[in-house]
Amino acid sequence: MSATDEKQRKPRRPRREFTAEYKAGAVKLVLEEGKSIPQAARDLDLTESALRLWVEQTKTDRGEGRPGALATGEREELSRLRKENRELRLEREIPKKCGGLLREGDEVKFAFIDAKKALFPVASLCRHLEVSRSGYYAWAKRSESERKKSDRALGVEVLAVHQESRGRYGAPRVHAELKARGRRVARKRVARLMRQAGLRARTRRRFVRTTDSAHGHPVAPNSLARNFQPGQPDRAWVGDITYVWTEEGWLYLAVLLDLFSRKVVGWAMGERIDRGLVLSALDMALLGGPAPQLHHSDRGSQYASEDYRQLLEAHGIGCSMSRKGNCWDNAVAESFFSTLKLELVYITRFKTREAAKQSLFEYIEVFYNRKR
Repeated sequence: MSATDEKQRKPRRPRREFTAEYKAGAVKLVLEEGKSIPQAARDLDLTESALRLWVEQTKTDRGEGRPGALATGEREELSRLRKENRELRLEREIPKKCGGLLREGDEVKFAFIDAKKALFPVASLCRHLEVSRSGYYAWAKRSESERKKSDRALGVEVLAVHQESRGRYGAPRVHAELKARGRRVARKRVARLMRQAGLRARTRRRFVRTTDSAHGHPVAPNSLARNFQPGQPDRAWVGDITYVWTEEGWLYLAVLLDLFSRKVVGWAMGERIDRGLVLSALDMALLGGPAPQLHHSDRGSQYASEDYRQLLEAHGIGCSMSRKGNCWDNAVAESFFSTLKLELVYITRFKTREAAKQSLFEYIEVFYNRKR
C-alpha cells in the first residue's frame, strides 16, 4: 500500500467543541503553569494549532505584547515569578516537609538524588535533602552489589510511576501499574522501596452527605437501578455536585461521568450551587459527544429543576434519580469525588478560587481522563 493510500484510509480526527471554561484552563497550563504548547496539547489530547490559537488569542485579549516589548521592571517581575514557580515545582517534587526522606539514612537520600538528577541540579537536591554534594558523588562511585543495583533501578521505576500519579498512588496501585508495563516484581518489594524513599499512600477522610432533596420539583424513579456497567459508552451518564474550600470561600464542582468508561464527560465550577452549575456541566457533556439514553443523579433541586429536565428531554435523554437518602444508588459519582478529594483536595491549600479551578481542571483533564 502506498503512503498516499495509507493516508487516505487513516480516519480523520473528529471535530471537537469546547466550552470557554475548558479553553481558559488549557491556556493557563501554558501561561501560568509553564508547560510548553506541545506538552500541554499532548496532556489534553488537543492539536497544537488549536491550543496555540487559544494562547495567542488570550495574550491579545490581555493586551500582552512580545517579551522584548516589556519594560525592564516587567521583565524582572516575570523572571522572578518564573523562578518562584520553579522553586514551587521543586518543593512539590522533593517530599521535604513530609519528613519521609529526612528520617532515612544518607544511602536512601543519595539513591533518590540519583533518580532525580536528570530533572533537577544535584546541588539543589542535596540542599533540600540536607546532604553534601561530595557525599553524594562519593556514594555514586562506590561499587554496588547486584541486589542494590537492581533495587536502585527498580526504585527509579517506582518513583516514576508514583510521580506520574502525582504522588497519589500507594504500593498496590504502583505495583499494578508496573505489572501492566510488563515488570515482574513482588508487591512487598515495591512497598519496601516506597517506604525507604518516603513515598506513601494518602488516608481517606469520612464521607459527608450534602444533597438536599427537600423541594417541590418532580422526582424521577431510579431507572438505573445500580446497573453501573452498561456494556457500551454513552448509554448512561451519572452526575453529582461537591464542594472545595478555598481561602476566598467555597467553590462548587458539578460533573457528569460516562458509566462505561468512567470518563468525566462534562464539568463546571462556580461560586454558587444552583441549576446554572449543573446546566453548564451538561452543556459541556453534550458538546463532547452523543447524548446517552439515561441520565442519573441524586434528588437535588438542581437536577430536578424544570430547566434541567427540559434540556434532558430536548435531547431524548431519560431521567433517573437515586432513592431518598441512598447515596449508594449514585456510587460511581460518589466514588469519583472521594478519589478526587483524597488525591488532590485534602492535600492542597487553595488561596483563591481561581487556583482551585486550575488544579481541578488539570486533575480532571490531564490526569484523570488521560492517565487514570
